[in-house]
Amino acid sequence: MWARARACGIRARSAKVAKRVAILLSGGGSNMVALARSMEGDHPARPCLVMANSRDVGGLRRAAEMGIETDFVDHRPFKGDRAAFEDALHARLIQASPDIICLAGFMRVLTEGFVARWQGRMINIHPSLLPKYRGLNTHARALEAGDAEAGCTVHEVTPALDDGPILGQARVPVLQGDTADVLAARVLVAEHALYPAVLRRFAAGDRRPVWIPDTD
Repeated sequence: MWARARACGIRARSAKVAKRVAILLSGGGSNMVALARSMEGDHPARPCLVMANSRDVGGLRRAAEMGIETDFVDHRPFKGDRAAFEDALHARLIQASPDIICLAGFMRVLTEGFVARWQGRMINIHPSLLPKYRGLNTHARALEAGDAEAGCTVHEVTPALDDGPILGQARVPVLQGDTADVLAARVLVAEHALYPAVLRRFAAGDRRPVWIPDTD
C-alpha cells in the first residue's frame, strides 16, 4: 500500500503543469481565437485571461463565448499618464498570474518599465518580415517598396518597438494587383498558423525559431 501511494505521489509531482497564458488585444481578436483554439487537448499551455484596453472590443466578446476569463483596462482615463495605465494593467495581470503574455493586436506602445516586468515572458506578432517595416502601415510599405514577398513575425518583446529575438516567421507572396487590404488578409491567414506554432514551442521551453513552411 505504501509503495503504491508513493508511486502515485511521484507521478503527481512529475505531471507537467500547463503554462498560463494571458492574451492582450485591442480589436476583433482573430489571433486570440487561433491561439485559444490551439491550446486545447495536448498542449503545454492554457489561456487564463484575455484583456483589452477598451470595454467594447469584439475580442472580449469572442473570448467570453469561448469560456475564457476577460477583463479590460481602459486607456482613455489615463491620457497623458502612460505609467499609471501600465500599473493598472500590470496589477490585473498579476492577479491572473500568467507565465506567458501574448500580444495579439494590442495597440498600445508599452514602456521600458512595463516590458522589464515581463521580460522573457512576453511575445508579439507583427505583420511584416522583421526587421523590415517596424510600426504601422506595413502592407502599404511593402507594396510601395516593390517587395516580392511579405509576411509576419513573432518575436520576444523588448523595450525597442517591434524588436527582440525572432521566434518565427511566415512568408507569403505579393501578387500582381494586390492592395494593402488584400495583402493584409493573406498575411492574416499566415499569422493564424504561425502564432500558435510559436506559442506551443515557446511554452515548452523551446525558443528555436519556427519557419513556415517549417524547415526545422
